[in-house]
Parts: sequence; C-alpha cells; structure tokens
Amino acid sequence: MIPSSIPIPLPGGLDVDLPSFFKVRQKFSADELADLEGRIAADFKKAVTVDLTGKSVAIGLGSRGIRTQPPVVKAVIAELKAAGAEPFVAPTMGSHAGGTAEGQQGILESYGLGEADLGVPIRSSMEVVELAKLDNGTPVYCDKICYEADYIVVCNRVKPHTDFRAVHESGLIKMMAIGLAKHAGAEALHRNGMERFDEMVPAAGRAFLANTNVLFGVAIVENAFDKLLHAELVTPEQMFERDAALLELAKANIPRFLFEGIDVLVIDQIGKDISGAGMDPNATGRPSWPVPNFYNGPHIKRIVVRDLTEDTHGNASGISAADVTTQRVVRKMDWTATYVNIVTAGVIQAGKLPMVADNDRLAMAMALRGCPLLEPEDARIVRVRNTLELDQVWVSEPMAAEVEANPKLERLSEAMPARFDNDETFLAFE
Repeated sequence: MIPSSIPIPLPGGLDVDLPSFFKVRQKFSADELADLEGRIAADFKKAVTVDLTGKSVAIGLGSRGIRTQPPVVKAVIAELKAAGAEPFVAPTMGSHAGGTAEGQQGILESYGLGEADLGVPIRSSMEVVELAKLDNGTPVYCDKICYEADYIVVCNRVKPHTDFRAVHESGLIKMMAIGLAKHAGAEALHRNGMERFDEMVPAAGRAFLANTNVLFGVAIVENAFDKLLHAELVTPEQMFERDAALLELAKANIPRFLFEGIDVLVIDQIGKDISGAGMDPNATGRPSWPVPNFYNGPHIKRIVVRDLTEDTHGNASGISAADVTTQRVVRKMDWTATYVNIVTAGVIQAGKLPMVADNDRLAMAMALRGCPLLEPEDARIVRVRNTLELDQVWVSEPMAAEVEANPKLERLSEAMPARFDNDETFLAFE
C-alpha cells in the first residue's frame, strides 16, 4: 500500500515561493451547430429507407463523458419513435466500468443517459456473439443484446485518439470494433498491440458491418469549448468515408496549448469522462507509449495531477503521464476498475504511479525541483481544470510578455498570488 504520508527530508526543504498567476483566454473557434433537431430529422429521412414499425433498435452508447451526447441521443430517439420503432440503449464501452454490466449501466446514468433521462430502457450485459475472425485469427464480437435487436445504431464522438494515429481513430469505426464488442472484443483486439490499430480497427469495423444490421451511425464532433460543432447520421455505406473526414474536422478543433513552452502544468482533475487517457495526450503530448509524429504542441517539462473527476468513478487510467500526483488521487482510485481497463488495453505502463505528494503545495514544489536550473519565481506554470477546458487557464507572471505578444492569447485579470488552505490544498483563483 502507498504510505498515507511520505516525508521528503531534503537539504533546504521543499518550500518554494511561487510566482503570481493571471487568467488567460486562449482563442479557439467557437462555431456551433445551430439546429440540432432539424439536422437529425433531415438526416433521418435520408438515412432510413426501411419500415421501422415495431422494430427493436439498439442504440450503443460509450463510456466517454461527451457533454453534447444527451441532446443528440434524445433527438435520434424521437425520430425512431416517430417512425414506429422500439428503441433501447445498450452500454457499448468495451472493458470500462470494471468490465461489469452493472458498472457500465451506472456510467450511462451518471452522464444523464439513464432510462428516466431518455425515456427508453437500458439493456446491459457483457455477453457477446462472435461475428467473424480476421485474417490473423482475431475474433470480432458484438454485444449479444444489440446483435439480437432488429437494428443497431452506432453512436460516438469523432476525435483524435489518445494513443495512436491513423485514418480512423476515436469514432464510429472504433466503436464497432471495440465498444460494441464489449470486454471480450476489446481484449481480443488490444492483444494485437496499439501499434497495429491502424489496420486492426478498420478490419474489425468492416467485419462488424458485414455481419450485423447497422441502421446508421451517429457522429458527433465537438469544438474546443466542449460544445456541439457538428452532428450527422451516417449510413453504413458512408461510414468509413465520413468517419475519416470528420476526424480531420475534429483535429482542427481540439483544445490545445498555444504557449511556446511550459515548465509545470498543473491539472486539477483527470478522468475517463475527460479522456480515455485521463488527461488528453493531444494536449499534453504524452501518449501511453511512443507514437511517431503524435504531437506538435509546446514541450511540457513536468505535470502535476491534483485530483480525479467524480464521473471517472475511481478509474485513474493514464495517471502515469503525470510526474507528480497527490495522496488525494491515490485515496480515490478504484484499483480494480483502473487495472481492468489498462490490462485489457494492453498499455500497462498507463497504470504506473508517478511520485505521490502529501498535498498540492508539496506536489508543485517537487515538480519545480524536477526542472533543472529553474528558479521557482521564474517558472512558466499553467493551471487548468482539465484537458477539455483549455479556453480559459491560469498562468504564472513570467509568461506575461508572451501573452501580450500573441494575438491568440488574451489577458483577463490582474496577477493574483497562489493561495493554499490549512491542508495545503491549491485553492481556486475565483
């Protein structure tokens, strides 16, 4: 077990004088979809050419905390019901939530995607049906409940993946290959290694489409503010083409750091509802394994993680990307959920613990000591709530000149001192 307190007796101690901080706006595109219901209704008329009267339709929903997903799903359900269908929701999230049916249903409910929220049943099971075998013998599966429905609707956010680069990353194809394949399918595909996902995910997706009744896909793209940029219904015939095209749209709109370099990045919260990797490597440049040509953002010397989100339910996958974390994080960890997710994904390095500090002040001091030849008062420190909310961040005063010179950055406040409570918790600035 991790000791509840870890003394660090260094010459001179670990007390540091932190610089002051000020608030900065990073200027991203704020484009949004204006008429969601109208878009879904128009797409539904074009995409659905069969009589759905009395037909059961399984809507597969994943484990990501996609904030724009509930209204999209509600709009899709409304169209299905109007067409006479009998829709229901199934959790389609691979091995997440500890790999249990109850845990996966609980994840959906916590995201506002429960039965009372959507007005349709949730049917959750870990049972699967084997659909096919790929050329190398890898089995392709489908959630049994979804397979036995008359039709399947595949729903997912399209965005850059956290651990590989390919034509198809996070999106509709990966949802068919892994999400709808539940724990068994996720484990089978991940055994090939993440480095082969560029070929394995499309192959599994094609096998899934060829052996199931997919009615359509629901593709969601968000802007850098976590708002709905784009949503569309995609026919099975369009699935691969549109998934690839929407990935390029998503890449152009992901939140990122616009600074030249960061000495210490302080992240208030990480979690599976924020990113599959807890903190998005597309923002930090730290995937779980070395990925060629993955990142072109600023170099971040040290990362401090202060806490886990409530909606991650103790899953601390990706904590290894931090250099220092806190006892708070360790106390909240659900080790089983974390390890099931990580072992299934085959990226066991994602479960390694960074250095554990007793409190926030000590964590920041340790990170600063890990930056060679850097005086704390000169440190370029950035504090964020999480890696999804990067439009407004707090930065240290030594970054003032850069902020002033960059038209994509706007200073929003006067400098304020870093404040800690009696437990040495880094307090919010506002």
